Amino acid sequence: MGGAVLPLPATLRPPAATTSHRPARMESTEPGLPLRPGPVLPVVLPVLVLPGPRRPMRPESLRRDPDLRQELAALARGCDFVLPSRFKKRLQAFQQVQTRKEEPRPPPTSQSIPTFYFPRGRPQDSVNVDAVIAKVEHIFAQFPHERATLDDMGSVAKACGCPLYWKGPLFYGAGGDRTGSVSVHKFVAMWRKVLQNCYDDAAKFVQLLMSPGCNYLVQEDFVPFLQDVVNTHPGLSFLKEASEFHSRYITTVIQRIFYTVNRSWSGRITCTELRRSTFLQNVALLEEEPDINQLTEFFSYEHFYVIYCKFWELDTDHDLFIDADDLARHSDHAISTKMIDRIFSGAVTRGRKVQKGGKISYADFVWFLISEEDKTTPTSIEYWFRCMDLDGDGALSMFELEFFYEEQSRRLDAMAIEPLPFHDCLCQMLDLVKPCSPDQGNMLGVAAIRGKITLRDLKQCKLAGVFFNTFFNIDKYLDQEHREQAALLRENDSDGPELSDWEKYAAEEYDLLVAEEAAGEPWGDGFEAELSPVEQKRGALCSSLAQRPFPESPLGDVELYEFACGDDDLQPL
Repeated sequence: MGGAVLPLPATLRPPAATTSHRPARMESTEPGLPLRPGPVLPVVLPVLVLPGPRRPMRPESLRRDPDLRQELAALARGCDFVLPSRFKKRLQAFQQVQTRKEEPRPPPTSQSIPTFYFPRGRPQDSVNVDAVIAKVEHIFAQFPHERATLDDMGSVAKACGCPLYWKGPLFYGAGGDRTGSVSVHKFVAMWRKVLQNCYDDAAKFVQLLMSPGCNYLVQEDFVPFLQDVVNTHPGLSFLKEASEFHSRYITTVIQRIFYTVNRSWSGRITCTELRRSTFLQNVALLEEEPDINQLTEFFSYEHFYVIYCKFWELDTDHDLFIDADDLARHSDHAISTKMIDRIFSGAVTRGRKVQKGGKISYADFVWFLISEEDKTTPTSIEYWFRCMDLDGDGALSMFELEFFYEEQSRRLDAMAIEPLPFHDCLCQMLDLVKPCSPDQGNMLGVAAIRGKITLRDLKQCKLAGVFFNTFFNIDKYLDQEHREQAALLRENDSDGPELSDWEKYAAEEYDLLVAEEAAGEPWGDGFEAELSPVEQKRGALCSSLAQRPFPESPLGDVELYEFACGDDDLQPL
């Protein structure tokens, strides 16, 4: 068996040499008839194909290749290997294609569309950066060692073409908070970078105050800027000695800024949001208006005083946090319990988690009070809509409206007032709001749900406050029931600059607070003044304010303490 060869199976044997693989020739028996097949020759097909090495091409076939004859002859003579001619042709064609790619092409059609999106402002060719830098260097040359402190930044801000109270952002943007002063080289490098990358005031302001790696402003970014306003504005000079109230005032202003400017409720103010607001215009007015109370949109101290005093009355333990029971006492329990619970549920905390133990902070109370007293602004409508939208589907259903109106009905019954049936109340509210029907929504390209009220419907309605008060504020509901809707519409449609509901409320409450303090009346919160040092300092501040004339008082420069009116001077009605 040592020399024997293992035979292959019959199915794997190659066919015999005499076996032909050509198909059999077709034979015909009669003319005109189709050919019939001849005898079928046996063809043995392998069942299993074994893989094997590829059979190389014979040298004779390579020499017959016309493309390799010259190369093979050169190799035979000992020359170096040369690429085949067909490869040369391909290489030459590839080089020609690369040469064509390097040639400049006409711009595509998309580049002919003018740029319409400028996140950092539209570039301006009229700005001469070198001329601005020269003015800045000239101002710095007047300072010792060409270093400027925060007090010197007012002239630097003017040289940069910025409002006066940009001096704080300019100083901190150049790193002055770390060393207490800014060198000319560091400031010029910073300001040149700002001018080259930012093309309008909104982009520059964000660039100066934002944290590294961000393109937006958070609440903490405004603290240095507002602290400089508190320290240097003439309308806040009386507040210098009461440093414990600086943080309260700054917190109030920051919350009002985000309440008005941050329309996305994200807690981050972008360049676009800042550009659409009037905040930078109010910052410029700080230089022109010595009375801070005239800037009622953000910086008014009187508005801060009203908000803080209202919070102080509710915060019985004075830990700067209030719970649901404390908030329910606002306006003599006018707001329903269900709405108070919704406020503490986290529906309107703007990303801030509700404090442990079911309490909200002073910052949250600022949002609540402004939204409660003025339900006509977009932010306040969104505030109360979020509270009433129990399932968060973006629409107020009949079930949700009935849920809040049920408590209103019980409270009216307790006051011996017959409540309006919910079906009738619902018809009135639908006539008031006039929600968009699905057919109208399809025509306008907006979502509309049959039998539900959307946020868009309330924003288009001029009497959104009447709608909200009907479902969760008993006092304002009864007050508006005594007035006709026509009178309410006339109040909202009045032409000319009219005070907002919040401004009216703040002015009335401030007058009452000052009058109470001037008369020496107690606060009525159960705490004596001598037991609360913070209360004593607040009373001193109020006394200093009471000696100033009212903003629009006909008394002119007459001080309150010098003007007295006896009972005999009163005219009968």
